[in-house]
Amino acid sequence: MSNSLQPVDQMVPGANLAAYVQAVGSIPVLSPERERELAEDLYYNDNLNAARELVMSHLRFVVHIARSYSGYGLAEADLIQEGNVGLMKAVKRFNPEKGVRLVSFAVHWIKAEMHEFILRNWRIVKVATTKAQRKLFFNLRSQKKSLSWLSADEAKAVAEDLGVDVKEVHRMEGRLASRDLAYDLPTDGDEEDNWQAPQYFLEDQSSDPATAVEEGDWQENSESRLHSALSDLDERSRDILAQRWLADEKATLHELADQYGVSAERIRQLEANAMKKLKAAIAA
Repeated sequence: MSNSLQPVDQMVPGANLAAYVQAVGSIPVLSPERERELAEDLYYNDNLNAARELVMSHLRFVVHIARSYSGYGLAEADLIQEGNVGLMKAVKRFNPEKGVRLVSFAVHWIKAEMHEFILRNWRIVKVATTKAQRKLFFNLRSQKKSLSWLSADEAKAVAEDLGVDVKEVHRMEGRLASRDLAYDLPTDGDEEDNWQAPQYFLEDQSSDPATAVEEGDWQENSESRLHSALSDLDERSRDILAQRWLADEKATLHELADQYGVSAERIRQLEANAMKKLKAAIAA
């Protein structure tokens, strides 16, 4: 076996993708005669060295296929690694007596592994589970002429080409156009974006709109009565209530007694009388 294969055998695509692609591209392509010789040696003698040379000489083909799936937003290195797994499976099952080249046989295994990887990682929720859905997922983009939604005629043509129902075409089109959202988006971003979180679209079974309106009206009415009652009090009584109940740092009876030059007991009486008037006005 050629010594030029040794460094590539130890490389991982994700470590340095550019170097990996350059390395696999430098491996010579096998002639039909050499490929058949290696395939027969593996098929009849289980020669692992023959299997290794067959795999190594076709790594460039995996890279080529991986680049055709660049539009799915997944790392090219990950796609290459998955494709390499498919290539090794194909080499293991390749029968040289069938009269086809290894590349023609391996392409299906390579794409199958990449397809599985894409379906597992493209969305949090798997978008294609049935055979028809898988066919649609990987063919709908190429069938569409633009990024806009399919017209009725275009959807019908896609359905006929792929042998599926038109409803399946529209359903898959919607899945492709959707995006993943966390159930509870972080609240430190744009407030408008936070309202897109699914939690805001769930029905609150414990909430009754009629009750909410009633409680809102009651609160508004109560606040209106409170302001009206406060306005009916004399200035001193309003100030005592404000300092005793509404201020951040509430005043004591003795502090107010010093301020108004009366006893603390008199301040308590004024406060009690003002509170009684407020309660009567609110309850009226």
